[in-house]
Amino acid sequence: MLRQRVPLLGVEVTALTASEVIDELSRLIAEPGVHTVVGHNLHSVTLCLEDPGFARFYEQSSLILLDGAPVAKLWARAHAGGKPAGRYRVGSTDWLAEISSMRGLERLAVLGSAPAANAAAVEELRRRLPETAVEGHSGQDWDDAVEESAGLWLEGFAPQIVLVGLGMPLQERVIARLGSRLPAVYCAVGGAIEQLGGSQRLAPRWIGRLGFEWAWRLLFHPRRVAYRVFVEPWKLAWLLARRPRGGEQ
Repeated sequence: MLRQRVPLLGVEVTALTASEVIDELSRLIAEPGVHTVVGHNLHSVTLCLEDPGFARFYEQSSLILLDGAPVAKLWARAHAGGKPAGRYRVGSTDWLAEISSMRGLERLAVLGSAPAANAAAVEELRRRLPETAVEGHSGQDWDDAVEESAGLWLEGFAPQIVLVGLGMPLQERVIARLGSRLPAVYCAVGGAIEQLGGSQRLAPRWIGRLGFEWAWRLLFHPRRVAYRVFVEPWKLAWLLARRPRGGEQ
């Protein structure tokens, strides 16, 4: 897929609508090998700037979606060409809302979150995908033993797609390790598992398109996002300022 560079931030993205993501996932599950799907927001951009290994993981991914509103707005200035830029701001919950349109999906795994939230997400996905086998594995108290258990479970289930919601950067590191033992399409979905299961309130998408999802999340989940709202933007600005002149990634 064609990638485009985001001005100022210097990262590359695969600008797709939610329905186009579903088309690409349908194509990827028909291809052998390991494929990864990630999304760029200001948090991931910060991690890319401070961690070369994390940046490499993103560069090698199959799809890099426009997840965060600020990233999407910067991309749109250079590449939207008059198209409604909000259509290309696609988080995991956006394309998961259209997952029933996916072609050829027979086995789907849900890895992450606490047991109750994981089970609720699995039930919701079974409702959306009545002809697909959907199984889940909690990611609570993640450590080497849980990862080994998850790896054995995945090998036995042999899913085509694995939704991994463990938070950045843990989920990306786990995907890299699991991908070495089992071919599949691994999608880093962050909090989407809890949102699917109803344990985390999802901001209305019109709020996200306006760029104010951070305020919604700060209101309902302050402990989770306070650092990313009040501290990380300054860290990102410092990292961007430290780059060599003209040295976009």
